[in-house]
Amino acid sequence: MTFEIRPLDPTKDAELVHAWVTHPKASFWLMGNASLTDVEREYMSIAAAEHQDAFIGERDGVPVFLMERYDPRHVELVGLYEPEPGDIGMHFLVAPTDTPEHGFTRAVITAVMKYLFEDPEVARVVVEPDVRNKAVHALNEAVGFVPDREIDKPEKKALLSFCTRAQFEAATAEGARA
Repeated sequence: MTFEIRPLDPTKDAELVHAWVTHPKASFWLMGNASLTDVEREYMSIAAAEHQDAFIGERDGVPVFLMERYDPRHVELVGLYEPEPGDIGMHFLVAPTDTPEHGFTRAVITAVMKYLFEDPEVARVVVEPDVRNKAVHALNEAVGFVPDREIDKPEKKALLSFCTRAQFEAATAEGARA
């Protein structure tokens, strides 16, 4: 599967993203009660921010996932762990569908990680999913993430996990799939 990743346009993409983040399957995204205006404001804020970006992933020209990238020295994890040079934070959300495709979400997280590691300055990806989100923990492990510890964020108890370039490459090398 191949994906194109483009910057999210807060005005043009707000309605699409609103449908995704308010869907019951996106409960861990914590925007279930957000209005369209709330979503547009949130992504306008991200677009204007110096230390974070949002992207839409497309497959054959159809938007299928949302990805956020952030600098954990300035956003999300400030004071919760000691960042290392080359750390980048990431969130991703696959669009809800009535026709799930086997292996699709794993292909998305793999594409997201490849995209992040295309930047030679990125040495390690940091994630902090909700500790209850067992599905994403399994996906993270499949692409090389190693859990570090649980942390208390204002909005959730999170599982702080890291993935170096070498861990990602080893986990996704041919024959590494279980």
